[in-house]
Amino acid sequence: MGKGNTTSNDVLKCILKGVDPTYRNANATLYVSLHTADPTAAGSQTAYETNYSNYTRRPITKATGWTDNGVSFANAALIQFPICGASGATITHVAIGELDTAGVGQIYYLGQITSSLVVALNIQPQFSAGNLQVTES
Repeated sequence: MGKGNTTSNDVLKCILKGVDPTYRNANATLYVSLHTADPTAAGSQTAYETNYSNYTRRPITKATGWTDNGVSFANAALIQFPICGASGATITHVAIGELDTAGVGQIYYLGQITSSLVVALNIQPQFSAGNLQVTES
């Protein structure tokens, strides 16, 4: 998964200048969002974010939500989104960001899912434990 532009700059400032990003210790939770197109590194959490019936971003606790695989991280537990109601969407991308609501939050990581997922009535998108992998590029 690639990083958003703001996050890439935050990492460079942290490593090269010793400036910690404000979110490093402030936010104990990250939020996974689903998208119908590439939100791009310049985008925000709302860029092409799905709006199927009942959809909400899913929280992941930083301290326990990820497994360190040595060269990548993966979700430690099932990430399950709400069951779709009346209106659906086709999901093509996933992002990890800072806000829990439909706010214009910073994207930390983003990527395309392996196969597009058509979400229709009673479909519940999910990532099984270990299936959402995050690597540095």
